[in-house]
Amino acid sequence: MKKDNLVELVQEQLKSTKKDAENVVALVFDSISKSLKKGEEAAISGFGTFTVKTRAARMGVNPKTGEKIHIAAKKVAKFRPAKALKDMIA
Repeated sequence: MKKDNLVELVQEQLKSTKKDAENVVALVFDSISKSLKKGEEAAISGFGTFTVKTRAARMGVNPKTGEKIHIAAKKVAKFRPAKALKDMIA
């Protein structure tokens, strides 16, 4: 599913304009993004939890040259599905 499909579903459910549906979807995504940026988790009951994890620095290899390179530590977004979602797709 793409963002446009989600906007259409919200529009149909709310019986609203496409612009209003786009605003609702954008608000949800922005809220999740802002929570993650603050280092907080965003938990959606019955769906899952978005968290920020720190990936440790490590050594890697350039596949073209075989040269060892240092890969810096960075923060990454992680998603952990809720039990209800796991059960639904299993």
